[in-house]
Amino acid sequence: MPVTVKWGRERITFDLPPPDTKLAAVRASLADYTHLPRDAFKLIHAGALMRDDNAPISAYHLHPNSTIALIGHDQPLPPMPNQHHHPPTQPQPRSEQSIIATIQSELNHVRSELTPAVQKFLITLPNTPNQEKEHTRLGEMLLQSLLRLDGITTNHDWEDARRERKEAVREVQGMLDRVDGAWEDRTN
Repeated sequence: MPVTVKWGRERITFDLPPPDTKLAAVRASLADYTHLPRDAFKLIHAGALMRDDNAPISAYHLHPNSTIALIGHDQPLPPMPNQHHHPPTQPQPRSEQSIIATIQSELNHVRSELTPAVQKFLITLPNTPNQEKEHTRLGEMLLQSLLRLDGITTNHDWEDARRERKEAVREVQGMLDRVDGAWEDRTN
């Protein structure tokens, strides 16, 4: 069964093993292919974190042409064998300012794309039945943002970057809490 793994701008297409195969085997294959340590990335399917490596892949309801997001590491994939090889470029040094810019970019995306949708959801929820799909969509999008923020690592002495990340997580988590709280209140 073919699936696609999205890693940043890269797309990896491969066939999944049999449904009773443990997620750990898929993680190991991806780690080998990407040259990342097995615990250096998270896998997400349909907005849900695929966290139990001992669970069979059938537990994650994958189907042909499913997409799995690989999150948590910002190095590009090595070139595919059939791609043109370009001379290697020097990696950009990580600086506190570049990390802050990454955090602010994620937060700006949430503010521009998700905040209006969250506000609309909160306003229309009491008067509009069947909002379950929108609740799920918003929850998944906010969770993905939290996971991307979680994947940003800072040096222990970068206080400004650590503060920015903490504030961004607090803001996105607050939005997720409001969405979930409104959903729960609707049934009471």
